[in-house]
Amino acid sequence: MIEKTIKRNATTIKVCPTFPCVSLWLLWLKICVALPLTIALSSTVACGKGTATTASAASKSESTAKTPAPPARAPDSAPLPHIDSKRAFQYTREVTAFGPRYMGNENHKKLEHYILDHLKGDQVEDDAFTADTVEGKFPVRNIIAKFPGTKDGIIAILGHYDTNYPLRNIGYVGANDGGSSTAILLEFANQLRGGGSGKARDGYSVWLVWTDGEEAVRKWSDTDSLYGARHLAEKWEKDGTLKKIKALMVMDMIGDADLDIDRNTIGTPWLLDLIYAAAERLGYQSHFYAREGPIEDDHLPFVKRGVPSADVIDLDYGYNNVFHHTAQDTMDKLSPKSLEIVGDTILETIHMLDQR
Repeated sequence: MIEKTIKRNATTIKVCPTFPCVSLWLLWLKICVALPLTIALSSTVACGKGTATTASAASKSESTAKTPAPPARAPDSAPLPHIDSKRAFQYTREVTAFGPRYMGNENHKKLEHYILDHLKGDQVEDDAFTADTVEGKFPVRNIIAKFPGTKDGIIAILGHYDTNYPLRNIGYVGANDGGSSTAILLEFANQLRGGGSGKARDGYSVWLVWTDGEEAVRKWSDTDSLYGARHLAEKWEKDGTLKKIKALMVMDMIGDADLDIDRNTIGTPWLLDLIYAAAERLGYQSHFYAREGPIEDDHLPFVKRGVPSADVIDLDYGYNNVFHHTAQDTMDKLSPKSLEIVGDTILETIHMLDQR
């Protein structure tokens, strides 16, 4: 907290000797001259209290008359977006039911098929490779669903679907950490299809990316984490995709019943502000940005390459983050309302990006 200190300078009044009669006569003269002026000024101030803003605006208008201000932008009258939060919550439940879903295990493969089954009829692309890690080689697969738009540019939304490899033997199912992000992207796909019309959306193209290998296989570091995102960022840099991305947003741990999205300072300020503005329009602002600080997540490789990016994450899961990366990360800690808050806010952010 920055404290502001206002220093008041002491005023020194010097009394000089003078002739009493002259002083009294001069004082009486000043009173006679100043009294009518004081009354007039007091009357003006009293009348102007209720219209201070108007008076200020008028003065500003006069001072800038030679340079007219640009016309005010009309209020956004578009209807507010709403995801199907019950359906998104059911997706989270179904994803979590697969159990541990770390890279290379059978449940992970089942979840890949589950995601692809929901994307039948959509334009889907794979980014599959083998990651060489401190625990050996693992197959990694980013799944990309593309929804074309009429504007030239891409809005990318990412969310990881793998669970933590070091926790594979404790019954860790990652309902929030991996489950909620997988589910919200599936619901975004439903919203972006536009009723199955097959027409390009009126705005930028939106690419949904289920990233793999977000979690570390031993201990989080620059080289042991974000396997899928690092590979995809490098690939998109080489093929020119990164230059087309207008904004990139990562969804992570967004199902917490006690939702409070962090302002991740590793990100692009204007995009963070735009997300907050979207939340304000929906009346959800109390669930955003009570905390702020740097958090490393799937957006990091893109931030490093200059892509406008933001991480939508609630990294206070349970009191003092007690449920994070524990076997207690289960469905009973989550809420459909939290998915609704994040889902609606991101859809509104997409709409606001389209208008820029």
